[in-house]
Amino acid sequence: MADWTERYRPNTLSSVRGNNKARDNFLEWAETWDEHGDPVVLHGAPGVGKTSAAHALAADKGWKVVELNASDQRTADVIERFAGRAAQNTTLEASMAGNPSQKQLVILDEADNIHYQSDRGGSQAVTALLKKANQPIVLIANDYYDMSNGLRNAAQEIEFRDISPRSIVPVLRDILRKEDIGFEEDALKEIAEANRGDLRAAIKDLQTTAEAVEYVSVENVRTGRRDSGVGLFSFLDAVLKEEPAERALQLSYDVDETPDDLLKWVEDKAPKVYTTEELATAYEFLANAELWTARVYTTDFDYSWWRYATDNLAGGVAAARKSTRGGWTRYGGAPYRSTRNATRDEIVRKIATEGGFSMRTARTEVLPYLQSLTRLCRPHELTTQMAAWYELDAHAVSFITGSGESTNKVESIIDTATERRSEAVETHSDDAFVSSVSDVEETDKNSGDSGTETSEDTAGQEDNAEADSVNDQSGLSDFI
Repeated sequence: MADWTERYRPNTLSSVRGNNKARDNFLEWAETWDEHGDPVVLHGAPGVGKTSAAHALAADKGWKVVELNASDQRTADVIERFAGRAAQNTTLEASMAGNPSQKQLVILDEADNIHYQSDRGGSQAVTALLKKANQPIVLIANDYYDMSNGLRNAAQEIEFRDISPRSIVPVLRDILRKEDIGFEEDALKEIAEANRGDLRAAIKDLQTTAEAVEYVSVENVRTGRRDSGVGLFSFLDAVLKEEPAERALQLSYDVDETPDDLLKWVEDKAPKVYTTEELATAYEFLANAELWTARVYTTDFDYSWWRYATDNLAGGVAAARKSTRGGWTRYGGAPYRSTRNATRDEIVRKIATEGGFSMRTARTEVLPYLQSLTRLCRPHELTTQMAAWYELDAHAVSFITGSGESTNKVESIIDTATERRSEAVETHSDDAFVSSVSDVEETDKNSGDSGTETSEDTAGQEDNAEADSVNDQSGLSDFI
């Protein structure tokens, strides 16, 4: 029996299931390619239809396909010889047919596995290829952030999400009808659930089941029970947007990451989804998770503590969410490949020191509050006060507000905040050089000159002095 995954591979882009937004973006990329000339990266978990979409697009557009598969050698020489030649020339058939403008679609599979050393210059060769190609190029990757920075920066990016079971079932149903095989609807649902997110694996299990029976029922469903795992972004969606706490915790066990790394991912991405109140609660659970992960290393690597960390970072954070969310979220890159966590820790330390808070309070309550108040540096004055009060640099202001570090508004905020702190230092330095005796003598003198100053007047002067002191601090006591 022929492989059903090949027999029923989509032959048009419109028949690609489960990723409508990605499919539409991919079509738009192709239709406007003559205007921008950019390559594109299709990324997502295995079995979600990336390669099928590329071939289906080529069929729709009448483009020839040149594909460098994962099994091929990807040295610089091979890439230049095969893909490079295709990316810079029209096809011979098109030229002979009098249509030299016909395009070739160059597909480079497993772009996240092309590395400088093991592929002997392969990544550099592909990056150079993308910059000089005059034909459309599609890179296929499972993990977008395993690709080199050069490849990511040189191409547009489209994410294919895991396919939901309710999108898989209609595909299985159509296949069995075409094969003239009877079935129970619940049997198809069981196969779809067993292969959550992976349409290709579901079709393979359907074929395995159907080969042994004349009627597909729940009783005779056979699945490979393959450990396909859960992608990081699917896990983040489950925790931060979609699943209840118990389900989020279950999925955490299927992610191919340690609790240490999952903690960093969730901590880094939660502000992109949660409201201020939700974020404050989530940070309490994340603080607990940090304690449990730290205990692993203070008890001679007793990894049994990790389960308590997972309870908090997955189940606890999911429980902090007040409602489910739909739509797509751009989570960005991996936090432990940057200095983001170090930046957060330094900001938390400044907040705790200047505000007289504990590190836990600064992390779970004050920082989320500041992020909410000064989003994108608005209002400007309040953001300036924050920068002055906590002595923040441009990197820290960018982290808190979400604005670009090199933008004019961040630079303006830092300049103004620096001036205010300098003025405050000068003001308080002058006060420090005035002795208490002189203060008393000056007060007595003024008191003697007037002779009629009332207690009410004195109280008013004290109030004004207190107000001046607050103004010296640029009004930042509002933050405490």
